[in-house]
Amino acid sequence: MSKKPLIGITLDSLESGNYATFPWYGVRKNYCERVVEMGGIPFPLIHDLGLVDTYLSLIDGLLITGGGHDISPTYYGSETIHPAVTLKPQRTAFELALAKAALGKDIPLLGICGGEQVLNVARGGSLIQHIPDEVSGCLEHQQKTPRNESSHTVKISKGTLLHKIVGKEEISVNSVHHQAVKTPGQGVVINALASDGVIEGIEAPAYRFCLGLQWHPEFSITSQDKAIFVAFLEAARG
Repeated sequence: MSKKPLIGITLDSLESGNYATFPWYGVRKNYCERVVEMGGIPFPLIHDLGLVDTYLSLIDGLLITGGGHDISPTYYGSETIHPAVTLKPQRTAFELALAKAALGKDIPLLGICGGEQVLNVARGGSLIQHIPDEVSGCLEHQQKTPRNESSHTVKISKGTLLHKIVGKEEISVNSVHHQAVKTPGQGVVINALASDGVIEGIEAPAYRFCLGLQWHPEFSITSQDKAIFVAFLEAARG
């Protein structure tokens, strides 16, 4: 029996609130469940920059999760911060350092929602700070329906890793974001677009597996969502 790949999963954090009055880390169960379902072992990563190299010496794949916060625009050269932007400086600094180091070691990387944005900024790209202000006639990217339901479709570019994984040119996705990739980073290719032109997926072909998705395949709404995790875990197995 082959060794199960160890998948580093980034955590969210809060100083206080919800169930604890003291600072806490957390991650939605379905991120971990998809890893286990596909034969991997979830390994939570606390936000300690001093542990980045140690983490990368242990894990076989890196999953950068989403969250209810944004990357500071100062990381991509903007001095203006939109009022809708919510910052978590410690988490962002950690995830950017982790992403850059993981790519340097060619460790398979899957970035989901905010994780896709981390991947793009780590490669020198920029973000749309608030979609409704920059995309005329945009879709409702912060869907009001439950997250475990699809809300719009995306078109998949032929010849991309994502197209190879899902085997379709259009799929249905859920959508819970107010930011998106604006200018792709160095070596970053767009692989999915919404009908309003918003970038929904990116990848970096120079690496073994480097994929960013604006939607949340961990909810496993469609067979294509499942296929994404299958491919990620296969890459992590080497």
